[in-house]
Amino acid sequence: MRQCLVVDDSSVVRKVARRIFEDLGFSVGEAEDGEQALESCRRGMPDMIMVDWNMPRVSGVEFLTALRAADGGDRPMVLFCASENDAGHITRALRAGADDYLLKPFNREIIEAKLQEVGIL
Repeated sequence: MRQCLVVDDSSVVRKVARRIFEDLGFSVGEAEDGEQALESCRRGMPDMIMVDWNMPRVSGVEFLTALRAADGGDRPMVLFCASENDAGHITRALRAGADDYLLKPFNREIIEAKLQEVGIL
């Protein structure tokens, strides 16, 4: 089964994303910040990661930079999630190694379309 890690400091966002990814056939893990996400990835690299921009301790961009530098960190498909439609944020995330991005609020159709675009579904 494909594995997804949902990284967001909002428990509501994690819960919504978990349901969507489980409905799409993923086994889902959660982390509430980039530090926890890096620990989780060290234990086992997921196939897919959805990561938020703004988080305490280790931000989404900091997490992504560390992930891509780690052994096997080039493998997961990373969907960067932000609440701002700011071209600078999006560009920075893509340069740090995100495969694609989505804006909050999101729903199943949006996530499914993004995953189809990058070929994970």
